[in-house]
Amino acid sequence: MGRELSLIEAIADELRPTAVGGRVLRGLGDDAAVVRSRAVCVTSVDAMIEGVHFRLGEDWMTPAQIGGRALAAALSDLAAMGAEPGEAYLVLGLPTGFAEEQALQLVRGAHALANATGTAILGGDVVRANALTVSVTAVGWADSEDELVGRDGARVGDLVGVTGCLGGAGAGLAILEGQVQTRGRAEKRIGARGGTSVHAEARKRAALTRLRHPLPRLVEGRALAAGGARAMIDLSDGLGTDAGHIGRASGVHLEIDLAVLPLGDWVSEVAAELGVPAWQLAAGAGEDYELCVCLAPERRERAERALREAGGVGITWVGRVVAATASTPPGVTLLWDGQPRELAGFEHRW
Repeated sequence: MGRELSLIEAIADELRPTAVGGRVLRGLGDDAAVVRSRAVCVTSVDAMIEGVHFRLGEDWMTPAQIGGRALAAALSDLAAMGAEPGEAYLVLGLPTGFAEEQALQLVRGAHALANATGTAILGGDVVRANALTVSVTAVGWADSEDELVGRDGARVGDLVGVTGCLGGAGAGLAILEGQVQTRGRAEKRIGARGGTSVHAEARKRAALTRLRHPLPRLVEGRALAAGGARAMIDLSDGLGTDAGHIGRASGVHLEIDLAVLPLGDWVSEVAAELGVPAWQLAAGAGEDYELCVCLAPERRERAERALREAGGVGITWVGRVVAATASTPPGVTLLWDGQPRELAGFEHRW
């Protein structure tokens, strides 16, 4: 048996025990998967390439973390639509020297997140590639198109909210790139407020975890859709970019108050080390995979209650939707003390 066939069989052995049952009629072992459909199918395709979206290495990301992160990105798109996760399919492009055990670790990382989110990984492919590549197709379901939320439904007067906290992934990346002294001035500032080095290390781990183990807000997406969301998007490229997508798709203008953005652990300390305001990490660093939502003010209480009842993370109201004009065309404006601010001075690359 060749290396490729051996690896495919080993991956199938990893996934087969939990792949069939309920909606899945045929999973691994046939030429194609067979599932029971529901009324509406939602499909997302996402790809991550070494050197572009991640770096491989114990000090950066393990194969398991890469697998989980790739699946999370695709599932986050389903979350932004308010869909229920269903199935996922992985295509692995493996470079020379990437061992079979590493490939299995990658699949295990994706499988762990799949199990946690009620997703069934039902197959895919393994090919040779010049760089490690993980492509994920994620399929979600709904019983009616009316249950789903797009980017194009925001209306003038809507509130703009974000789930969870922002900036943690960007802070984690800055730590990995060595742009900050995690035991230097940031730690001293924490100590001045009564903390300890142990506290500093815990906050550092929280930022790295946010980068390495993103969690798609699937529960929150469904709750917000049921709670009356008019428009929604996941924050993969940063609030400053993604909120603009809603504005342009909806033909409106979003105004975001940077002073009220919810900051993740370590974000303020890392931003200070970088010499930029914390809101630049929160609005511009990306890869937090939170949700940005627009809804009518009268639906605010309903949406907050839906999130609580679903057990999801909280939501912070960070802005409003206004009419687009010649001077403020469809898109987004970031405001600090009522004055527009540009996202500049911070950029990260893998």
